[in-house]
Amino acid sequence: MPNDSKQIVLDYSKIDMASIDMHIDTSDYPDFVDSYILKADYDGREMTDAELDVLNDDSDFVYEQVLKRIY
Repeated sequence: MPNDSKQIVLDYSKIDMASIDMHIDTSDYPDFVDSYILKADYDGREMTDAELDVLNDDSDFVYEQVLKRIY
């Protein structure tokens, strides 16, 4: 059976960093592993749930965004 799901590849330069809305869980400071991105704009449109899943799988990116917002 063929796999019809497409691999989502994000070009991070197309993410509007100012549009990122996050849930930041400070209970696991300093790791913030339970924090995640709720929504963001990508190439002029709101990101889909699938795109947000891919983005949130990039824990380094999420962690970097948390640090930018709390410090």
